[in-house]
Amino acid sequence: MDDFDPAVRRRKPDSKDTPPEVSETESEEIISPTVKGRVAPKKSKIDNEDTYSPLVDILRVITFLFLASSGLSYLISGGETFFWGMNHPPNYLRVDWWKSQLRGPLYLTPAELSAYDGTDPSKPIYLAINGTIYDVSANRRTYGPGGSYHWFAGCDASRAYVTGCFAEDRTADMRGVEEMYLPIDDPKIDKHFTKEEFEKMRAEELADALQKVHDGLDHWVKFFANSKKYNFVGYVKRPKGWPGTEPRRKLCDVAGQGRKTRSLPGKQQE
Repeated sequence: MDDFDPAVRRRKPDSKDTPPEVSETESEEIISPTVKGRVAPKKSKIDNEDTYSPLVDILRVITFLFLASSGLSYLISGGETFFWGMNHPPNYLRVDWWKSQLRGPLYLTPAELSAYDGTDPSKPIYLAINGTIYDVSANRRTYGPGGSYHWFAGCDASRAYVTGCFAEDRTADMRGVEEMYLPIDDPKIDKHFTKEEFEKMRAEELADALQKVHDGLDHWVKFFANSKKYNFVGYVKRPKGWPGTEPRRKLCDVAGQGRKTRSLPGKQQE
């Protein structure tokens, strides 16, 4: 007992000397105190998820779709509108065009066909050539009222395609059109041919004229048949016995202007 040194006796820790226990949150605040002028710590991912709202993303998607739709409308309409308000939309945006593709060919009388001449904006524009009907609504500026080829709308004006007489020849009756390619008979010149020569020559002239009429009309028949812009609709219904049921037309003045007399034997026609 004498050897025990009270100086080295262990002091009982005083409650004032022991740091108080702190929570984890308080510890973080002590380690990283918020100092004036210092940026506050970023929120954790959990905090961000709790405060996330999909409204911003929804607005971004709506804005993108609106701009894309406006741009597409502008391109398809050829600069007419940004909002799909086209006066004459392309075929694939028209309900009536899709209906026509599903129902098959139409058969219209000339009177029924005339209702599709473009004067009624609610109806498509039809024209016919050589008995076949096409929808030319994609080019209303040309075939609609006031257009340069409005004469062809609402009818089969096959004759006019060859003669060039748009107003006079709005008909499919091709009888006599070959006369525009036949020479004019002139007794002063024709007397230089023998009867056999004259008959043979006239037969050749007629065959050549008929071929020219066929080629002239066939050019336009193929034009519409192969067009990606104009669509097949159907056929024109004619009365039995047509065109014999109608009076024969005279050759129009414009078509007859190119006719000349025959050349003398052994001479070229001037």
